[in-house]
Amino acid sequence: MAAISREYVLKALANLRDSEDGRSVVERGMVDHVSVCEGHCAVRLKAPDVAELRDGLRKGTQHVVRALGQELGMEVKAVEVEFIAPEATVDQPADQPMKQAAASPTNRGGTVQPGSPSIPGVRNIIAVGAGKGGVGKSTVALNLAVGLARQGHGVGLLDGDIYGPSVPTLLGLGDMELSLLRDRVQPFFVHGIKTMTIGKMVDPEKPLIWRGPMAHGAFKQITEQTDWGELDFLIIDLPPGTGDVPLTMAQLLSLSGAVIVCTPQRVAQDDAVRAARMFQQLNVNILGVVENMSWFIGDDGKEYDIFGRGGAEQMSQRLGLPFLGAIPLNMQLRANCDNGNPTANFTENPPISKAFDTLVERVQQEVALATQTSGPTLTVN
Repeated sequence: MAAISREYVLKALANLRDSEDGRSVVERGMVDHVSVCEGHCAVRLKAPDVAELRDGLRKGTQHVVRALGQELGMEVKAVEVEFIAPEATVDQPADQPMKQAAASPTNRGGTVQPGSPSIPGVRNIIAVGAGKGGVGKSTVALNLAVGLARQGHGVGLLDGDIYGPSVPTLLGLGDMELSLLRDRVQPFFVHGIKTMTIGKMVDPEKPLIWRGPMAHGAFKQITEQTDWGELDFLIIDLPPGTGDVPLTMAQLLSLSGAVIVCTPQRVAQDDAVRAARMFQQLNVNILGVVENMSWFIGDDGKEYDIFGRGGAEQMSQRLGLPFLGAIPLNMQLRANCDNGNPTANFTENPPISKAFDTLVERVQQEVALATQTSGPTLTVN
């Protein structure tokens, strides 16, 4: 059975008509974006924020797309529908940047995104991001989660890296299967934490060639349909860069703050600065910066600064952000991650354990500070 194409989705939307004037959503200019990948359809419509209207459009869109697929014998696996206001654009024009009120002395941004909801039962949500890939963001997110759990907190880890999920390997999920209870996805419970990843929902060797709306839908699904239960902390491992998933996260969730991971290299610092500016524009409080791969201890006992040293700390000082600590390069750390055994980082390797314990302590301090102070507000002209 052939998968439905973008052209056929647009053809189907031409059948979704207003009952009053008879014009379709296509003719009325309501279709903002359509993308299709292997039977998964994502449609973004422009419509006023009226629940009844949007609900009708969502159901109508899903009906006409599935009906045409059935008529033509084409496979339709899922139809995701999202909405924007008629005058809104998803990407802010480069010449019209978001404007932020005067920042606090530390220039850390706001503590809560206005209007964003939260996840029932989850007290603190922390995003871990980076401006570029390969800096160890997932490793830091994972060990932050495990370290918090080892202190007695209820902790979850959400693998938000839609395109390159690494949690299945880092936590050794292997042959574990997803389970449902009352239409809610049950997270895996390993190494003292709950976790969910799209890596357990798709073929592990299959690339996810998805446009923004489809990534948006996937992130929204694993966030909202997972039964997280009661948690003190939910750590979100973001994909690298400043694209669709961080924007979706800021719209969906009220965060306690974000942690930025950076190596000492100048090129990593440049991208980390962009990540910091992104969080500030999204009005997400920045808890601080972690310098990963800060140094390497050789067999001779000497410390080698392979990527330089202290660059991320200097960057955090320049931006007025807290420095949360430095994590060294370590072969045992790499092996534990590859083997899906992060607990060993806290029980078998004192230098690594000390580094992560310091990170965990400082993150908790910054979260506590963020809940005691109010940040600036974000306005968009």
